[in-house]
Amino acid sequence: MKIGIVAEWLDVSRGGAETSTLQFMDCLIERGLRIEVFTRSELPERAGLSFRTTKVEGGRASATRNFLDKTENFVRQTDCDLIHAFVPIRGAHIYQPRGGTVPETIERTIATRPNRVSAAWKRLLMRFNARQRLMLHRERSWLTGNTPPRVFALSNYVAAQLRDHYSFPESHIRLIRNGITPKPATDEIRKQNRAEVRMRYGVGESELLLVAVCHNFRLKGVEHLIRCAGLLHRDLDVACRVLIVGKDRPDRWERLADRCGVGSFVRFTGPVEDTARFLHAADVLVHPTFYDPCSRVVLEALASGIPPITTRYDGAADFIEEGVHGFVLNEPFDVRTMAEHLGRLVDPKVRRRIGAAAGALADVVSMRRHADEVIGHYQTEVSRASE
Repeated sequence: MKIGIVAEWLDVSRGGAETSTLQFMDCLIERGLRIEVFTRSELPERAGLSFRTTKVEGGRASATRNFLDKTENFVRQTDCDLIHAFVPIRGAHIYQPRGGTVPETIERTIATRPNRVSAAWKRLLMRFNARQRLMLHRERSWLTGNTPPRVFALSNYVAAQLRDHYSFPESHIRLIRNGITPKPATDEIRKQNRAEVRMRYGVGESELLLVAVCHNFRLKGVEHLIRCAGLLHRDLDVACRVLIVGKDRPDRWERLADRCGVGSFVRFTGPVEDTARFLHAADVLVHPTFYDPCSRVVLEALASGIPPITTRYDGAADFIEEGVHGFVLNEPFDVRTMAEHLGRLVDPKVRRRIGAAAGALADVVSMRRHADEVIGHYQTEVSRASE
């Protein structure tokens, strides 16, 4: 079977969606599928994988528009059995919005603003985002048109977005939860990583270490993690350290930590190549996100046996039974409930119990499982087309 994959970018430095796509394609190739990729990125070809890299010019919106238009022409001529698109490409058989739907992305970005005035201003600014308007128009016209594609939803959250924003037919939604390919690590390596990271950042072995991994601090709820750390220290007498791992400007968040009285307990690492080392060092992964279709880092924490705390706006919550594998907040800014959950996790016995239950989900949250489910639907679609 030959599958055409459409992904505007495949540079892992751009974020988790690109990393997931590359891991997904690796799994397809391992299972004997041939892949032709339509993208703007330049990557080396290898057995089973070929690239059709599209060169476009112009600003962000015009370059994306040119890529979409050129790719729509390419897919009409390809000999692929199916076209699986991660961006809205008319003519594709399957759409998988790894970033969730465009209108939900907009709404949840606005939700990060602290008050009505700030939210209204953000909404106005986003109306002038030409690329976002383009993607919204393309997605809406395709999903509400006469010949909608099958849509692979990474989580129940994404499936709900399709219904809520587009009244998309249930018969065309396929729930295929996201997966990850974790780096294997022996107990010895995990212990070594834990010791090295904690020593580097001045965290004692017995201190509770909270880790957040993200590139957009506002969207991922870093403010509320910091406020929660302040609450833990001030009101609940829980000593903890916080490491925030990722690429963003830390200045304003460092000032917030100082105001909350935890400036010396919160550290920003900047971007790192191997986030697994920080998960090995962590006692809890805290991800109070405003928006994640299905967070990779929460899946990675589960597979690593690290209790996660996330929100209902994260599709990865599908895998978490409350109090068994971790905890799910109703709202990112509910720092009181976040602190209560963390108060329970101060007990090493509770952490070990929840961590063991989380680690037992390693196969369930794997990219191999995700790819196998996708291939099953590929076979169904190809059979249907040949009837």
